[in-house]
Amino acid sequence: MKAVVLTRVGPIEGRPLELRDVPTPKPQAGEIRIRISVCGVCHTDLDEAEGRLEMRLPVIPGHQIVGRVDTLGRGASAFKPGDRVGVAWIYSADGVCEFCREGTENLCPQFRGTGCDTNGGYAEYMVVPEASAYPIPEPFTDAEAAPLLCAGVVGYRAFRLANVKDDQVLGLFGFGASAHIVIQLVKHKYPDSQVFVFTRSGQKEHQEMATRLGADWVGATGDDPPAGLHAAIDFTPAWAPILEAMRVLRPGGRLVINAIRKEARDKDALLQLDYATHLWREKEIKTTANVTRQDAREFLPLAAEIPIRPQVQEFPLERANDALLLVKQGKTQGAAVLRVSQEAS
Repeated sequence: MKAVVLTRVGPIEGRPLELRDVPTPKPQAGEIRIRISVCGVCHTDLDEAEGRLEMRLPVIPGHQIVGRVDTLGRGASAFKPGDRVGVAWIYSADGVCEFCREGTENLCPQFRGTGCDTNGGYAEYMVVPEASAYPIPEPFTDAEAAPLLCAGVVGYRAFRLANVKDDQVLGLFGFGASAHIVIQLVKHKYPDSQVFVFTRSGQKEHQEMATRLGADWVGATGDDPPAGLHAAIDFTPAWAPILEAMRVLRPGGRLVINAIRKEARDKDALLQLDYATHLWREKEIKTTANVTRQDAREFLPLAAEIPIRPQVQEFPLERANDALLLVKQGKTQGAAVLRVSQEAS
């Protein structure tokens, strides 16, 4: 089969991903094989390629996968051939530790990430434990569904952890694949809440998209919003928005950091951390640690009910390096998606 493989790490400008012919995987007991239609492109994939995230090498990246069940492994019975399914970041966990027993398998010490610890979706086929595959609701095309499996699901988890209530003010720092889904979720569940969006200075297209999707105020990180925030979610790979979010939180407010890795380019921003400005008066910081299976099971039907309509920009599989470069530059329109097969919508 055709697959895009990461064999070395380095700046994405050096094109570390290679299109190769590799053996087609066979499902083992309890697994299914999926013929992949599309795979979303995530900033975490960029972190892998550039060496900020520990992974297995060589590896096929990709953890926002939509396709059709192709073959069942021994004992697999949750799906039948032809079913449309999606795969998210969680590939497997041990199922027996205290975290797994509590439904927080994202914290399991044996957690394995799709496209990181095991091969993912930048390929024509993949295998996955059937428990880590989810039915895709009918309203979505394959390309629309792909970003829901990471940008959407982890955004949903961050939204829940933010503990925002109706009639409160929520700030979103960064407005890419995840934030443009979260704003639709907030506007549906809490129509009386205000959403303030902070982007990089000069990101006019992202700011215009935020306005179209219902943002009550849009500005640049560092600007003073019209009111203090009850809660904030940081979607950026940078450190500076952390300080800005904490600065504009109300007393008792909570910041949720929705990012697996932060880049080192502005780490000196942390030297400006000031207790009275950023931490005093019972402000909180909470982080996400990827997602649980239950997050995906809850969010996908909710996304169909709203309905959330992700904005996507498609690329052919062989242009994976180009797609990740645009992600790095913050120049994608909505979520980047790799088209693997034209057989499905």
